[in-house]
Amino acid sequence: MKTPAEKEREALLALDEMGIGYELIRHPAAASMEECAAIGAGTGARHCKNLFCTNKRGTEFWLILIGMDKRFRTSVISKLLGSTRLSFAREEQLEAVLGLTEGSVSVTGLLNDGERRVHVAIDSDILKAEKILIHPGVNTASLVIGTADVMEFIRRLGYSPEIIEAADFDEGAPGSCC
Repeated sequence: MKTPAEKEREALLALDEMGIGYELIRHPAAASMEECAAIGAGTGARHCKNLFCTNKRGTEFWLILIGMDKRFRTSVISKLLGSTRLSFAREEQLEAVLGLTEGSVSVTGLLNDGERRVHVAIDSDILKAEKILIHPGVNTASLVIGTADVMEFIRRLGYSPEIIEAADFDEGAPGSCC
């Protein structure tokens, strides 16, 4: 298992190699979406929830980005993605597939998905923002990064993100922010 410093260094190096600019913000780990709201204040970047989900058999994985202000209902998202009912992946699955721990879920984890097992879905509202915040593999730092650059990063890693129209739902869900 990589150390937090190694995870962060790997993510920053990949972004640098791709010529993708970012602003690094160091902060204490945030335990709630409310705590996340203060991170990056004044940068103009939008927060989003990063959710790592799997089907019942644990054979299909999804990294789903939805707006921080939106709630998540697995049955609705599952239907939008044409997947069997999704649930939150276990910590062991998160570590095995994305090399991440709870609270640090981010698109930078796709660097560790050598088998390209993960599908990516992004709420269309996120794409309206000029900049978003993502984690560089650890939950004690966030990157302010152009939304178009995040999409480029995902595509250059070999993924074709599915754009979904996630409405506001009436169930909350855990996930990492930034």
